[in-house]
Amino acid sequence: MKTTPNSAERRAFLKTMAMGSVAGVAVATCGSAVAQPLESAPAQSKGYRETDHVRRYYASLRGE
Repeated sequence: MKTTPNSAERRAFLKTMAMGSVAGVAVATCGSAVAQPLESAPAQSKGYRETDHVRRYYASLRGE
């Protein structure tokens, strides 16, 4: 008669295998990503800027 591992050991083994595969996929997809430094943007004022888009919106409010 064969002896089989009990269900608790089997569940622990399957849980370990599932977690290992999830971790392997995470490392494979995220492991090679390297952040590139951003180029410095030209200095702009952080205040209000009236662009063409804003002017068109204001004109639509006035009914023009």
